[in-house]
Amino acid sequence: MSIIQNKKAFHEFFVEERFEAGLVLEGWEVKAIRAGRANLKEAYVLVRGAELFLFGSHISPLNSASTHIQPDPVRNRKLLMRAEEIRRLIGKVERAGYTLVPLDLHYVRGRIKLNIGLAKGKKLHDKRDAEKDKDWKREQQRMMKQNRG
Repeated sequence: MSIIQNKKAFHEFFVEERFEAGLVLEGWEVKAIRAGRANLKEAYVLVRGAELFLFGSHISPLNSASTHIQPDPVRNRKLLMRAEEIRRLIGKVERAGYTLVPLDLHYVRGRIKLNIGLAKGKKLHDKRDAEKDKDWKREQQRMMKQNRG
């Protein structure tokens, strides 16, 4: 079940492969995500050493957050994956010029997971073509609806 999706990622990138990663979260972050107070629009994934980190994701603390904790809404969060998956991703990012993009947050058996896309950036003309295709499909649906009705 998806919590938050990063629709901007599909506009900006060609997503070629998807991977699932766990997140190292604090208690207040889990509560805020369950309340739908997370944002992935400006988020990106970077490699530091042999580890993956999520940068730029914004999780707004709840008003009822504890007083003895100073919540940082945009802190860097470590991603949890198997070592061989991380090595394979690092190889593709460094050699083949791919980018790691967060796609969505979702639940798996009560745990919050992050889908990461191995992606290549779109050029401006690619974005325009994708927009034209989307508009054409929408127009086709509209025409089909009129013919039936």
